[in-house]
Amino acid sequence: MLSVLLPAALCLLLGRLSGCSPADIPHIAAYFGTKTRYEDVNPRLLRDVLSVNMSVLRPPPTERCSPVHLTAVIRHGSRYPTVKNIRRIHKLSELVRTEAARGSEGSEGWLRDIQSRWEAWYTEDMDGQLVMKGREDLLHLAVRLSVLFPSLLSEENVRKRRVSFVSSSKHRCVSSVEAFQDGLRRRGRHDAPPEYDHELDDELMRFFERCRGYVEGVENNRTALMEVEKFQHGEEMEAVRRRMAERLGLPQHRLTPDLVEAAFFLCSYELSIRSVHSPWCFLFDENDAKVLEYQSDLKQYWKRSHGHVISGLSSCPLFHHVFRTLDKAGRPRRSTDASPEPASILVGHAETLLPLLSLLGLYKDQTPPTASNYQSQNGRTFRTSQIVPYAANLLFVLFDCQRGPRLQLLVNESPVRFPGLQAEDAPLYRDVRATYRHLLDGCDFHRECEGRSGGRGPNTEL
Repeated sequence: MLSVLLPAALCLLLGRLSGCSPADIPHIAAYFGTKTRYEDVNPRLLRDVLSVNMSVLRPPPTERCSPVHLTAVIRHGSRYPTVKNIRRIHKLSELVRTEAARGSEGSEGWLRDIQSRWEAWYTEDMDGQLVMKGREDLLHLAVRLSVLFPSLLSEENVRKRRVSFVSSSKHRCVSSVEAFQDGLRRRGRHDAPPEYDHELDDELMRFFERCRGYVEGVENNRTALMEVEKFQHGEEMEAVRRRMAERLGLPQHRLTPDLVEAAFFLCSYELSIRSVHSPWCFLFDENDAKVLEYQSDLKQYWKRSHGHVISGLSSCPLFHHVFRTLDKAGRPRRSTDASPEPASILVGHAETLLPLLSLLGLYKDQTPPTASNYQSQNGRTFRTSQIVPYAANLLFVLFDCQRGPRLQLLVNESPVRFPGLQAEDAPLYRDVRATYRHLLDGCDFHRECEGRSGGRGPNTEL
């Protein structure tokens, strides 16, 4: 009876994830880069949770396997804009209200809405805080993963604190790890007030702040992002700016690239925070959105990913932590030995995930994205909208199999194969270790980052 009721209950629970019906979702919703909603990346996942989820675990059918450990590196859920973007929003709103051509009776309704009805309701004290939708992002993810891994994320394992939880100290991450624990407890039908159990560890989850080579060589080095700057003033972005100025009835010189981006992100914030189709969305068609997504991808590629080797190497502490945890979980045991830790939940940021994904060799296209090759990058795999939306997750699933431990990788709950091990979804763990032997034997944080932990340069945008 329970097996019949559970899918129905989950459908009711997860059906609330999007407050918009499909007809109300902006046509550009899948292009917001790191500000994309999780469900807009893979809506099928939310329409058919159980069948999709159960099919993604793919150990060899010829072997008897069972999952024995899960390490999940997860981005926080949907959040408010940071102070920097809130100030841009207010500047844009004031510009449109005071200088744009007034919308008349015959003009577009969305323009009249922006000028007469829409209010810039964002306040600086919101500064990147998790929103209610962001709590739901993590709560629902926890429910789905507990269905996918019932023996690992069981009510008993959570109650007896066998599952470890680690978070960045940023408020949006702490709120996210609490929401994830709420999701596991909800499935366990806990009626008692929640008792959260997590460790704050910025050395692990915000490693990028402590890597001097990264901070000085990339974060604080304007030349490191030259491709982004050139694209901002290139023909594709200039065309977007020109069309936006025409739609608003503004002189083009009054719309800076930052204000164009602010309007684009306003559409994303209104959708992810309030589940509304904002009038600001009508400023952009799909081609505009693709250009703006590419600009975001350029920034993340050259700032957090494959663009500079040090970006990936800065994640050495997290890389070693993950493999130490997997080594411990996959170690042979006597019958009298204690069971391995069933799961490790690590909650951080997009800039936590992107360097680690890069270090693992994932999403590395043959031709890097640059300011001059937008037209040839349509089929690129490095799309941050798809890789690191809100609540993005990188799952390492360790199986106990007849031939030995096997490891499967999932990104956003979908199977991804390890580079160099393309023949299997879940290769033998020893083969995975052999593939990354150069990193397991090296990847020394202090050596790569010049032996210092100073030079903080936090990026609060993501």
